[in-house]
Amino acid sequence: MLKSYVAFDLETTGLDPTKNDIIEIGALKVRDGKVVERFMEFACPKEKISPKIEELTGITNEMVAHSRCSQEVVQRFLTFCEEDILIGHNVLFDYSFVKMNALSQGLTFERFGIDTLKISRKIHKDFPSKSLESMCAYYHIENKSAHRAYCDALATAKLYQTLSHYFEEEDPKVFKPQMLMYRPKKILPATQKQIELLSRLSEEEQGNVKWNRDTLTRNEASRLIDQILKNKQ
Repeated sequence: MLKSYVAFDLETTGLDPTKNDIIEIGALKVRDGKVVERFMEFACPKEKISPKIEELTGITNEMVAHSRCSQEVVQRFLTFCEEDILIGHNVLFDYSFVKMNALSQGLTFERFGIDTLKISRKIHKDFPSKSLESMCAYYHIENKSAHRAYCDALATAKLYQTLSHYFEEEDPKVFKPQMLMYRPKKILPATQKQIELLSRLSEEEQGNVKWNRDTLTRNEASRLIDQILKNKQ
């Protein structure tokens, strides 16, 4: 069992790291088997949090309105992570969002990780669900606030410790940290037409739309334009 690592979890506005945004990062740093530091921070997304995501997470647009932007939060999270091995439940999902955000800022984020979902699928093949909620229920791991990033990260750490205690000796390979591999599609900058349209729309909105032409991607521009036009209807 690893004695030092970072367990983490994200809440996001959707499932696509090239289109959707991070709204919360929660993590705990473990040293010699003990939690020594915590990371809990909202991030203000470029798109509105949908009613579906709000219902799932309990995170509202008002709760994130005055938070740092995702770029700043991710920078702080990268510093928090140091060079630690990352642990997550479906860890590649969360990693992909952080990786995309880091790449958009010219930063690197290459880490080894352990996936408790992958371990659960290998060990409990007969379980109908290997979700974090289902695994915690089976092992009587308390999660006071499911679908909130820090509580899910803490539950994931407890699940990892439990699974490792019972099964690592008989199946050590599945517990071995692996290089996290996520190859995002090429990030294309916003087109001149998109920038010109956004400039006009921003003027009409009296500067209430926040965007940076130097870092704006094609997907981000498209999403912003759609959002502004939808709000005008």
